Amino acid sequence: MSCSKLHAETAEGWKLNVSYRYFRSFRHFVGTEEQKQRATEHTEVINWQHAINLELVRQLDNRWSLGLYVPVLSNTRSSLYEHGGNNGGANARRETHSFGLGDLRIAAYRWLLDPASSMKGNIQAGLGIKFPTGDFRYQDFFYKNDSTKNLGPIDQSIQLGDGGTGFTVEINGYYNFTSRLSAYGNFYYLINPREQNGVSTARGGTVSSSAVLYGSSTMSVPDQFMFRAGANFSFDQLTLSAGIREECLPAKDLVGGSSGFRRPGYIISVEPAISYEFKKISAYASLPFAIKRDRTQSVPDKLRTQATGVYTHGDAAFADYTINIGFSFKL
Repeated sequence: MSCSKLHAETAEGWKLNVSYRYFRSFRHFVGTEEQKQRATEHTEVINWQHAINLELVRQLDNRWSLGLYVPVLSNTRSSLYEHGGNNGGANARRETHSFGLGDLRIAAYRWLLDPASSMKGNIQAGLGIKFPTGDFRYQDFFYKNDSTKNLGPIDQSIQLGDGGTGFTVEINGYYNFTSRLSAYGNFYYLINPREQNGVSTARGGTVSSSAVLYGSSTMSVPDQFMFRAGANFSFDQLTLSAGIREECLPAKDLVGGSSGFRRPGYIISVEPAISYEFKKISAYASLPFAIKRDRTQSVPDKLRTQATGVYTHGDAAFADYTINIGFSFKL
């Protein structure tokens, strides 16, 4: 669901949701500890993402609906270590880019209770399939010095897709305490059975022997999940929302193996939101900002720790906040 305010549709018809998402990740964490020296030394990796999500929903009756989800992504990644190196000076910082269609998804939804008799609240269940339509082998140039550059797959974090066919499970619910006060909850889980997609992590170079040994030489196809819950305060067409949000990329998948390169972790955010309903159009915006970030140990991290006796724990960059803006049109 695109916004916090949730209710059961009772009429057949089409709805088009258009949303925009932006974030800038740059704060590095190992576990829950921020690596503040990265910013001081100017060695931090910075990712920018602009995403347009198109959702076409068909309400079949008062219980069943179908949805088609089409993401269009524009990503930029700025770093030193992928190019001239962290000690290469100011000219060593370069950018890699990706732009295009992401992974498409279709899903079917059903309200578990009859909307006609369950006016106070309801629960919606959804099942879907995610297709590997996004280019998960996207390449760009990595500059080793002023005269040498290698063409290779860009970092996993800005690839347009993950290369796997996945299955999604969703639970959405709401409860109206009064005409002005209600609660909402959303849960989404992406199951990716494929273990690895075969794309090299060497960025156009030669894969290291340690990456091969511990299983991080190619990119993983990880699961993902998201959870949201909060309260809505309605004033006629205007709704203000306040909630909590968790987004997670787990270290281990529910189905299939979990080897390959990934940066597992989670971010917990406080999420204020606002929406306004016109006759056939509704608009909404939310601004989740982080209160906890945790880059957990990956499977290759754990294998290397066990084999060498030296604790290994990779890092990941997180954003401070995300901007979400969207419009919903009844067709």
